[in-house]
Amino acid sequence: MSEKALGPAWGSFIRNALLVAVLAGMIYAAFNLRLPPLDELQQRIEDFGWAAWIVFIAVYAAVAMTPIPVTIMAVSGGLIFGTLLGSLLSVVGVLIGCFAAYHLARFLGTQAVRKLLGSHAEKVEAHLEGAGFEAVCALRLTPGVPYWPVNYGSGAFGVTQRDFVVASAVATVPGQVALVALGAFIADQTIVNGVVIGVAWSVVVAMTIWAYRSWRGTSSHRLPGASA
Repeated sequence: MSEKALGPAWGSFIRNALLVAVLAGMIYAAFNLRLPPLDELQQRIEDFGWAAWIVFIAVYAAVAMTPIPVTIMAVSGGLIFGTLLGSLLSVVGVLIGCFAAYHLARFLGTQAVRKLLGSHAEKVEAHLEGAGFEAVCALRLTPGVPYWPVNYGSGAFGVTQRDFVVASAVATVPGQVALVALGAFIADQTIVNGVVIGVAWSVVVAMTIWAYRSWRGTSSHRLPGASA
């Protein structure tokens, strides 16, 4: 048998093996892993001293690739680092995780990602197949919509890398700042932190409405970062 004939077979084997590994990891994470309470998570990360920034970003990126909600990481960012630095680290961490999941989905392929998404598959595919910037923005901004199905669905169902990365960056910032500011307010209940929470959530609501109108083609103004 020629090497050329062996190539696709090995490629299929690797993709299937990786799919099994990812599925096993997600099932394990969903049923066995729980992030510790905020105060315990704060202490664990602070114990790393100068490396706390790196550890926080790495943990956040890993969480963003799994069904574990990202909310506790963002709130922890505010508790540990304050609003400004916490927002920066949270956005960096979650975007790294989103980008990694997107490319993992592209490697696995559409059929494998359908299996990976399970009960989310039909709805995610309906929203994202042939969609682009506006769809990713709307789903990212909508409270209660998990990050991970959007990440994997975008990679599997045809959202371009440019639209995915830019839309994720634009839509992620307001929500992350709002959650980080909440953590900062828990740690230090100042007027400034309270104002930041109010402003950030107002921006989230306004941008969610704007994104959905753009997605449906009823907005007269393009979202920031939307391609011409």
